[in-house]
Amino acid sequence: MTRAEIAESEILLLREIHNLAIGQVELPSEVAKTDELNRSIELFSRAICLTHDAIWDWNLKTDEVYCSPGLKKLLGYRDDELKNKVGTWLGLIHPEDKERILEQTRDFLAGNQDLLESELRMLHKSGKVIYVQTRTYLVDPNGDGIPTHITGTHIDVTEEKKKESFEKKNSEVLKMVAVGYPASDIYDAIAHMYEERHPGMRCSMLELDKDTLLHGGAPSLPQEYCDAVHGLKYGPEVGSCGTSTYTGKQVLVEDIESDPKWADLKAYALPHGLRSCWSEPIKAPSGRVLGAFGMYYNHPGLPNDQESADLKSAARLTGIVMERDYSQKRIRQLAYTDELTGLGSRAYFYQSLEVLIKKSKHNNSQFWVLYLDVDEFKAVNDDLGHDVGDAVLKETASRLTSVSRDIDVVARLSGDEFCVLIPNEGSIKEAEIPERYINKINEPMELSSRKLTLTSSIGIARYPDDAEDISLLMKAADTALYAAKGLGKNQHVFYDPELAQKEKSRLKFEQCLRDAPENQQFSVVYQPQIDIKTGEVVGMEALSRWTHPDYGEVSPSDFIAAAERIGVIKQLTESIVLASCRQAVAWKEAGFTNLRMGVNISPSYFRDKEIVSFISRTLEETGMDPTALELEITESLVQIDQQNLSIIQQLDDLGVNLAIDDFGTGYSSFASLKHLKTSRLKIDKYFIDDMLSDEQVRLLLASMIEMGHNLGQEIVAEGIESAEQVEILKGLGCDVLQGNLFSPPNEADAVFKELGKKHLPLN
Repeated sequence: MTRAEIAESEILLLREIHNLAIGQVELPSEVAKTDELNRSIELFSRAICLTHDAIWDWNLKTDEVYCSPGLKKLLGYRDDELKNKVGTWLGLIHPEDKERILEQTRDFLAGNQDLLESELRMLHKSGKVIYVQTRTYLVDPNGDGIPTHITGTHIDVTEEKKKESFEKKNSEVLKMVAVGYPASDIYDAIAHMYEERHPGMRCSMLELDKDTLLHGGAPSLPQEYCDAVHGLKYGPEVGSCGTSTYTGKQVLVEDIESDPKWADLKAYALPHGLRSCWSEPIKAPSGRVLGAFGMYYNHPGLPNDQESADLKSAARLTGIVMERDYSQKRIRQLAYTDELTGLGSRAYFYQSLEVLIKKSKHNNSQFWVLYLDVDEFKAVNDDLGHDVGDAVLKETASRLTSVSRDIDVVARLSGDEFCVLIPNEGSIKEAEIPERYINKINEPMELSSRKLTLTSSIGIARYPDDAEDISLLMKAADTALYAAKGLGKNQHVFYDPELAQKEKSRLKFEQCLRDAPENQQFSVVYQPQIDIKTGEVVGMEALSRWTHPDYGEVSPSDFIAAAERIGVIKQLTESIVLASCRQAVAWKEAGFTNLRMGVNISPSYFRDKEIVSFISRTLEETGMDPTALELEITESLVQIDQQNLSIIQQLDDLGVNLAIDDFGTGYSSFASLKHLKTSRLKIDKYFIDDMLSDEQVRLLLASMIEMGHNLGQEIVAEGIESAEQVEILKGLGCDVLQGNLFSPPNEADAVFKELGKKHLPLN
């Protein structure tokens, strides 16, 4: 296919999108634009022409795309260039991003959102790639839901992307140094890092052995040239690198062909297009010259500020590899710094705490340990992504530093846990310490076009009042932190001895929970699900129960959360799945062939990479029909997340059903639901309880049921307690009911005896 044919096909595709937007309906003459609308559009057009911002406007009716002067300038074009055609606009998008952008545009026009944000690459007139952040809006001047234009803005984020890539590669190089990669591999990585930062540049690293230059690394330079340089004696007129290692100073050669220092070497350089070379001596901390870092270009020139700075930093980075003692020093420094936030690491914190205890003991002075974490941070990671989570941690670190003194020690221990050491010096007041940290973190954060308001919980221990050694002091602070979270979060608690007893009780409870599976204290009960039209039992939900010799019947709301916290939830969930599958097979063999067995799956276990293999293995071992198994997941998992989507697809391939549990209380959206292969929506008991007394709740239930049906979902209502609730839900079109009105959760034998004849007709 020719380029013209490709362009024509893309134009047809965009017109298809246009037809989708307008619904292929001609506007009647009586809804033509009014004079006021014409004036608004004229003012809008003038505004676009006058602004310096990068703006584009796509007329969906004419397929014309207007590019503002700011956008043309961004892409290197004059104001009289670029035709206002769809094909011209489409040609500005990087080929690898084009289909993605078109797909996003289709979804944008077909959906209900009025704003689309995306990142893409565009082609500069010179051929280079420009990264842009785009915000796209639908223009619906008539207010009839039929957009006439798509208007967008572009922000150049190329430098930010380059910086991100450079910082990532820099971290990778440091990791290679830390784990002991061969020097030649690290040299190549350093060269590629700077070459990518400066297109057209080629880098070289030469080691100095006494008075001889040895080839270290130059992955982009011709081997013939590297061989010619290898083994040269350094001197005051031996190219750029030979002179730099000899003098110990930077050497900048603008033109290799005419510079006298290259008189004997240019014959090796010029045939390979090398025209300029800038060299920086690589030195040990002692000042001893170890070698030289060279940067080459295929045109004459001198470095700009960025290139000059990078030349020096590249030499320093290479020096880490060349000098073992210096390398070890750098590695130790990295070990004491948290890479993400730049704060002190866990190791640095404990070292600082040990020093402070010795100092305070000697001076008979006091200090405080603040143990802090971000409330609901896991939800931020799960619902908004780890990029936003990392940004939250960075901003939290910055805020902690901003309200700390120079003598305070701020460190990140792990995850969202931070610690601050506060010596009792100056006019500091104990009561004011936690407030300033909590208030600072409570300030709204602007992250990735999102406005977040987070809270924190703080536990505080005093030295020497609460403890005099590291382990006991940290345990006291941790106990106080746990108590603060128990008060409802966004709280601070100073340690006191009574908390220790509560902590002891908590630890005992958690240990009993860990031992429960081995002691066979968990059991499974079942609650029927009733077809609202026939009254027949069409399914069961398996629910876990814990009976302990001392605690008795423990509420699931208590032990499920604890199981999540201490890491027992996987073992608990797998035991329930296995038991319920065996029970379902037993019921089927008894003649109950149309039962669907539902089992709750926690978010943390759902993301476990082994969940699919476990489900597959269980189905095979028990002989369970995959289509009779229904895994109930929470709304927090119903997001367009690649990991979640992959697991959902694999479970669907097995034939297993998925249901959204507690629907209406989480963060899912119907835009997310349409991408998932779920079969049921289970409406939370919260709505059922209120629908008799609250008309708005009934209206909301009706909307939820209708939307669910439109998405092909069966609707299950939980927590049914009265016949009146049944009648209302029947009128709203609900499909399946579950609740104590029919049967409370009960053991398998009791369910069989109680409901077998009445609700489970034999086939």
